This record gives sequence, C-alpha cells and structure tokens, in this order.
Amino acid sequence: MDDLKSESLRKPFVPFAPAPRVKPLGKIGQIFVLARNPIETWTQAHYELPLLAGPSLVGEMIVVNQPEAIRHVLVENAANYQKDPLQQRILEAGTSEGSGLGLLSAEGDLWKRTRRTLAPSFTPRRVGAFAPVMLERAEARVDRWVKRRSGAILEIDREMIGVTYDILSATLFSDALAEDAAGFERELAALLNAIGRVHPFDIFDAPKWLPRFGRHRARQSRLWFEGAISRLIGHRLALMREQPEEVPDDLLTALMKASDPETGTGLTQAEVSANLFTFIAAGHETTARALGWTLYLLARTPKWWEKCAEEARNAPEDPAQWLDAMPALRAAFEESMRLFPPVPMMSRIAGAGDVLGDIPVAKGTIVVIAPWLIHRHSLLWDQPAAFMPERFMPGEREKIDRFAYLPFGAGPRVCIGAVFAQMEAMIVLTSILRRVRLTHLGEEPRPVHRITLRPEGRLAMKMEIR
Repeated sequence: MDDLKSESLRKPFVPFAPAPRVKPLGKIGQIFVLARNPIETWTQAHYELPLLAGPSLVGEMIVVNQPEAIRHVLVENAANYQKDPLQQRILEAGTSEGSGLGLLSAEGDLWKRTRRTLAPSFTPRRVGAFAPVMLERAEARVDRWVKRRSGAILEIDREMIGVTYDILSATLFSDALAEDAAGFERELAALLNAIGRVHPFDIFDAPKWLPRFGRHRARQSRLWFEGAISRLIGHRLALMREQPEEVPDDLLTALMKASDPETGTGLTQAEVSANLFTFIAAGHETTARALGWTLYLLARTPKWWEKCAEEARNAPEDPAQWLDAMPALRAAFEESMRLFPPVPMMSRIAGAGDVLGDIPVAKGTIVVIAPWLIHRHSLLWDQPAAFMPERFMPGEREKIDRFAYLPFGAGPRVCIGAVFAQMEAMIVLTSILRRVRLTHLGEEPRPVHRITLRPEGRLAMKMEIR
C-alpha cells in the first residue's frame, strides 16, 4: 500500500473535467450551457468558496459547499427544504402525468409512508440474499467476453448498462422482462436523454403544452415502460392469487406485499408501479455509470488495477462478504464516485426563512448542493482533481467529513438502494478484475450531466484475457 500511495502522490492521474469559468456566464450563455452540460456553468469561485449566494435564472440561489451547512439542509432542518419546482419539472417528462408517487419525487407524508414501507426490502441482510444471483449474472457477462479473443474491443459503458440490467432483471422481477432486454435499453436511454436536458421552457416555467426538444420521444418511452410494468404487475397478481407457491422471492413481490409498519397500509398498484419505475431508471442508470467510470480510472492507473485485481483473485467464497473484504477495490470505487458522482447536483427550495453559515436564506430561495463541486472543492480535498483511491483506504476514509462526500446523498432522503448498489458494484468489478485486463482506447472521456453523469460518446477498451 505504501508503494501505491507514493506512486499516487508522485504523479496522480487527473482525468478530464471541464475547466472552471473565470467569471459567470450571462443569462443567454447560461441557458445554452445548462441545456448542453450543466457542470460547465460553474466558476472557479464555486470550487473555492464555502457558500455563494446571488440571483440566478430561477430566482435567488445559494450554492452550498460547506459540510456544516449541508448537514443543516439535509438533516437538521430537512423539513424546510423540499425539492424545487425546476427539478420537478425536469423529472416530469419521465413520470406519469401528476403521479409523484415514486420515492424519488414524493414529498411530505406520502414520502414518509413510502419510505417506511420500502425500507425493510433494502436492509443489508435482505440485499445480501441477492449476492449469489448478482454474481451469477456478472460471471455470465464476463463469460461472453472471454469467448472472444484477447485484444477484442469492448464498449464498456454499454457492457455495464447490460450487466446491471441483467442483475436488475433477476433481482427485481425474476427475469419477467428478459425477452426484451434490447427494448429496455433502447427506451431507457431515450427517456434519460430527454429528461436529463434542461430546457429553457422549464427554466421559465412556460406552459406544459409548449414543445420541449426530445419530450415527445420521452413520452413514447414512458408509455412503453408503463405498459411493460402494468403487464408485469398484472401477471404477478394473477400468480399470487392462483399459484402462491410459485411466486418468486424478488423485490417486486416484496413491493407488492410490503406494508407501512406504523399503519399496516400497503402500497397501491399505482405506487408499486411508480416505485418499480424509480428503481429501474434511477438505480440501474446510476450504478452502470459508476461502474463505467471506475473501470476507466483503473485502466488509466495500472498499479491500482493490479492491486484491485489481486484482491479480486483472493476474494472470499461468499460474494455477500465482498463489500467489506476488499479495501483497495472499494476505495477505488468510492474515489471514482467522488470524481464522477452518479448524481452531480441536487437542489431544494426553502419553505421558510433560515440561515446558512452567515448568509440569510429567504423563503423561496433555491439551495443547490452539487456533489460535483463538493467532491472537487479545494477546501475539502487535497489534489481534488486527481484520482487517489488511498483517500478511502482504512485509516484515511474515517477522516472524510460525512457531508463532504455525497454519492448517495444524506439525511432522511439518502438513497434507499445504496447498499444494493455498492454490493452490486463490488461483485461486478470483482468478476471482471479477476479474469480480464482492460486498456482504455481513444480520447479521454468528457463527463456530461444528464440526470446522471455519463461519458460523452463511448468508453472503448481493449480486453486481454488473464
């Protein structure tokens, strides 16, 4: 480990990132850049100052990079900070009209009840039971790779979308949609591409009937998913009535049987559908992107690749133990999510006046918490632009402020699937590292913010079989 640390300190790898702007964009410039790639709007001050307040296209805004203030917004006074209207308008293209029933978009009492109802399905013990099937699907994906000759070129981002779909399909609904994996990938990509863009009409809250680019295609994809999910739920309901002994023990069954521990109330069919779609869209996409970025960064740092591959070859037999058994691989994955956070920005609106640091916050102020900024902030990290997994090794990981690292958010709305995503990632990465070696080809990928943080173009890598 000392050799790896000294190597990183001597010449750490710095992946491409948009250069911070010297001064803020004007209003017209902001509109165009927000539509193209929101992470390109940030100025040097955003990477250096703890709090920045001032007017914006959507009213008064404060950008919060200070861990104490982030804790206040997300935990101590979370009830005062709901998701803001712009964020909701952008996400509306991917949800049923007026639904707001999924855990991602629900607010208030509905969100609390849904969270309580779903929580038992995502405990570490429950998630650990899915580890064997996760390993089976990850190994099957690598089996297909090794049937090709060494030197084959893989589009790793697409491969990670594929393997995370395989795992999702098996654990969420027992492969009930497996026959249309290609359709799933096509429609999900179209949906996320459309809802990930900030349209000027959304910024200015223009009437919904005015056309937004890509939204017609998004509506088609949304309807495709609604139909697929409706059929899936219908088939499962029939199976539960007619052949209860044949009902699979997957997350769909857990959703349909779940009940609020306080009231005993279960989820309605519409709520099951909304949350199923949330897990498909949000959970699948974020994990796939995090895996792609991790493999890219490891491919660009051979010593870390070899260290992680050695851990993978010596992994315990039980894949449910892998999350805690391989510190170097876990550190590389966590450092990857620091540099390329799956969700690079979140925002809230102040429901009442407040104070953050020494800045008064008026009712209606938009509060932005951007992991992309926080994870690269000069006050919080040494060499913030560099890939240095040693930051997350045992003994160092404990020094990181809880609110300086937010790949899964924090507070009451922390990602309910965080343990699932981390276990899945460790299993997929281990399956790859112990059997093949990947070398990155072509230009350095450019990160683009489309709800998640994805590479522009494709991540092409050459595979060598070990």
